[in-house]
Amino acid sequence: MKTSDFDFDLPEHLIAQTPLDKRDASKMLVLDKKTGQIEHKHFNDIIDYLSENDVLVLNDTKVIPARLYGIKEETNAAIEVLLLNEEDKNIWKCLVKPAKRIKVGSIINFGNGKLKFECLNKLDDGVAIFKLIYDGILLEILDELGEMPLPPYIHEKLKDKDRYQTVYAKNIGSAAAPTAGLHFTKELLDKIKEKKIEILYVTLHVGLGTFRPVNVTDIKNHKMHSEFYMMDDEVANKLNQAKKEGKRIISVGTTSTRVLETIIKKYGCFKGSSGYTDIFIYPGYQFQAIDSLITNFHLPKSTLVMLVSALAGKENILKAYNEAIKHEYRFFSFGDSMFIK
Repeated sequence: MKTSDFDFDLPEHLIAQTPLDKRDASKMLVLDKKTGQIEHKHFNDIIDYLSENDVLVLNDTKVIPARLYGIKEETNAAIEVLLLNEEDKNIWKCLVKPAKRIKVGSIINFGNGKLKFECLNKLDDGVAIFKLIYDGILLEILDELGEMPLPPYIHEKLKDKDRYQTVYAKNIGSAAAPTAGLHFTKELLDKIKEKKIEILYVTLHVGLGTFRPVNVTDIKNHKMHSEFYMMDDEVANKLNQAKKEGKRIISVGTTSTRVLETIIKKYGCFKGSSGYTDIFIYPGYQFQAIDSLITNFHLPKSTLVMLVSALAGKENILKAYNEAIKHEYRFFSFGDSMFIK
């Protein structure tokens, strides 16, 4: 299976640069994965597609202001760093550019010395391991010095940092937002609960995989970067009970999907656990955890397009994407939504 099989032409003006004023006012394309039938709705209509027989699973990761601009102490060269994940206490894996300017022992200075990064190790693909040196509370320093790590296709500045967080973001540690969840408002979540639909939370801290394109011809040769996930015992028990009762498990986003499928593949059931996952889901994959998916419209040739194609069929997805382009849907992180039922 070739990476080019998942390519499509996307007009540049359909790449959403800013979030809508109202989160749940986005368009929603509803795709029936069995028949390929398509409906055009708005996200606040999602309530009409949910019943007591459904369980909604959301990723409650919280994005840190992880993009920092500093200078290399020895040369005053401008350096950009993106925090990816904390390997140990104050030891972080980071994406750095230009990577060639940094070597082991290099020190990067941010905010006139409020924060310093010392390079401990250089890895491949512009990734390095840094020791963070600072006084005080790191998150407060990042709030002051850092920017939200918006994807490279977004060129507009984000006026309100909270718009790149879900309204239920809780567990700090992500380098990118789980964007399918950005469409939910607190009011909409309350309406869903009033309809007696169970809402459960898992965590996956989005890391380097989000920023890395698929650069191989044969998708089977692509290696996913691992990302940290968590599920607690109570959530696992409720999901196992839902499976037993034949309820429909609806994953909100590809990140939640990867947590659920990782755990059920590893243990044969849902289990309170944490660890790292590098699961790569593409057509031919047999889903064991989820039945339906709320998601956004993804980049051509990306692992996310491959995941939704595994669930709904490549032909159905490419047809739905062409329909979305025809109807001027907004694409990617701040774009419109899709419900694969």
